[in-house]
Amino acid sequence: MREGELHDEHRAFRATVRAFVEKEIAPHHAAWERAGLVDREVWRKAGALGLLGIDVPVEWGGGGTADFRYQVIISEELMRVGATGVGFALHNDVVAPYLLELADPEQCRRWLPGFCSGDLVTAIAMTEPGAGSDLQAVRTSARRDGDAYVLSGSKTFITNGIHADLVLVVARTGPGSGARGLTLLVVEAGMPGFTRGPKLDKIGMRAQDTAELFFDEVRVPVANVLGTPGRAFLHLSDNLPRERLGIAAYAVAAAETALEQTLEYCRTRTAFGRPVGSFQHNRFELAEMATELDVTRTYVDRAIGELNAGRLSAVDAAKAKWWATDVQRRVLDRCVQLHGGYGYMRETPVARAFVDNRVHPIYGGTNEIMKEIIGRDLGV
Repeated sequence: MREGELHDEHRAFRATVRAFVEKEIAPHHAAWERAGLVDREVWRKAGALGLLGIDVPVEWGGGGTADFRYQVIISEELMRVGATGVGFALHNDVVAPYLLELADPEQCRRWLPGFCSGDLVTAIAMTEPGAGSDLQAVRTSARRDGDAYVLSGSKTFITNGIHADLVLVVARTGPGSGARGLTLLVVEAGMPGFTRGPKLDKIGMRAQDTAELFFDEVRVPVANVLGTPGRAFLHLSDNLPRERLGIAAYAVAAAETALEQTLEYCRTRTAFGRPVGSFQHNRFELAEMATELDVTRTYVDRAIGELNAGRLSAVDAAKAKWWATDVQRRVLDRCVQLHGGYGYMRETPVARAFVDNRVHPIYGGTNEIMKEIIGRDLGV
């Protein structure tokens, strides 16, 4: 975020996060990528430092502040070192609001302390093999049987899927079609019938544990229903704007980092006896990227302020998500090009960023869906 959007408390927090990332994440991330999984212990270390559950009340072990700028700072510092494999954003930005807004006091007592300490890693399971951005096509179902729901089905592309101790599962529990009859069920690790497939083989984010999840007659206690039965679609609609803004902030930070690295390369790499950045075409490319990112940063920062004020609309979040991730996609492509052959080598940070961040226009609702949301708001 721009310095003008931050206070001394944010700057002190950034210093803490940066020191943690440089000590506990940056030196190990390449090894985690080779292993295909982040070290589980890094979650507990982050929890001990207060980097998880920032907006969870202090009584449950959290930071007690609803200021989204703190979550953005964490994402920015992770992007500064290319640590795309660490799933803190899904935990903090996406799952936390569901627990804070929907969990009853007993559920808070059971789950929130571990959420904040890093002892409980969370995930949310919406996407299915046949249902991606269209949540109305969800087929995973659960029937009421006494004091439990019996859950059957599968989910795919689930972030934190291997490590997750708590999974918020969107399931069809009632009659009706489309958006009606969907419920959020919290599945806990170790429940009989809950299994995980192997870590999915993605082109990027190699350390990040994305998995398929399977539910074979899993008995989920009624006490694990999150929110109102049959109203999951409304719960999801309320929280998706924050998720999409988080993706936008992540995208801007990744693109800004890539541009900084490319500027340094263009200043030091020579061709025909002069720095490659001194050629007019390359200068124009750099100028265009810098301007696009400044404009995008301004809009995203404003949207963060609107979220903090409780005014961020679904339409404005959709605009931020599709625009920021599309700008990011274009910037990363141009940065690779400006690096020449080195831009195609995985040892080069921009090459890793190019494949790691290509998913941003896809998840959280594809950019085509974002444009549909915006277009409908225009009355067309």
